[in-house]
Amino acid sequence: MRVLRGRAETRASDRQVTAEMLETAGERREPALRVWTPNRQIVFGRRESNEPGYEAAREAARERGFTPLERSVGGRAVAYTGSTLAFALALPIEDPRTGMNERYERASDRVQRALREVGAPVERGEPPDSFCPGRHSLSCRGKLVGIAQRVRSDSALVSGIVVVDGHEEIAAVLEPVYAALDSPFDPGSVGSVERAGGEADSHTVAREIESWLIGDREVRIERVDQVDRVDRKP
Repeated sequence: MRVLRGRAETRASDRQVTAEMLETAGERREPALRVWTPNRQIVFGRRESNEPGYEAAREAARERGFTPLERSVGGRAVAYTGSTLAFALALPIEDPRTGMNERYERASDRVQRALREVGAPVERGEPPDSFCPGRHSLSCRGKLVGIAQRVRSDSALVSGIVVVDGHEEIAAVLEPVYAALDSPFDPGSVGSVERAGGEADSHTVAREIESWLIGDREVRIERVDQVDRVDRKP
């Protein structure tokens, strides 16, 4: 398994790293994994870009120091403070019509175990009116993990967000963003590893999640950059 560490220099190049993982996993028939801290940003789903309040939502993000971006798939807006984790697991597949539930189940189980190891007793599910609502979430005193999946003909990407700390800041920026989009959102529904009583260090949490998602595979470490750091400022 390829294990990529660090963050690329720009937001665009960092997103390209994950896109390359998905493509290469299918071509080489080798899985790849990243667990990292994206730059400070809000990422909107594709359908939100067509909604009447989209420009107002983007401006609300900018006013609070979050760069607005769009992803190529659905779902609702998610916010990264600079210490928020993302993970992406690219897997080669034989048939895009099968295996989706199994991939979701394995990823949910492994991330849940990892967070319990760092002191956050998360459970499956999410409170009402959470950010980016979905069936594959983990919560404890609020939602702190959301998991999604993208499938190609020869590979699949299981990815997600893990809120380590800063849940109040995330709630504060998402409240006007969701209001502009006329989407239900309860600021109190945002959780974090810290709020759940766990380890509030992004590096520690990242390595634990990485370890559980690797399992017993042999790995080859590759650097995305030369400094794997947590940037808490815009």
